[in-house]
Amino acid sequence: MKAMPKLLDWCDEASYAHWEQESAEAPSWAEAHRRMVAEGKLSKVNNPSAAQLAKRIAEPLRGGSEGQRLRPVVKSGL
Repeated sequence: MKAMPKLLDWCDEASYAHWEQESAEAPSWAEAHRRMVAEGKLSKVNNPSAAQLAKRIAEPLRGGSEGQRLRPVVKSGL
């Protein structure tokens, strides 16, 4: 949450999506990308890339080994 206010200056591409699913297992990178394209919203950034301006969300690299493993958010008290 501390990083979000800096998103405008730090990023040239940004998007987000909210969804719920039955399984507690995190989605695959391919599924996350599919849902981001279908349901995602672009975030405002101060210096958007050509892809951001064209509203294109890049596909994950082959093999899904890029970046951190996706982890589901667990809501407590529900």
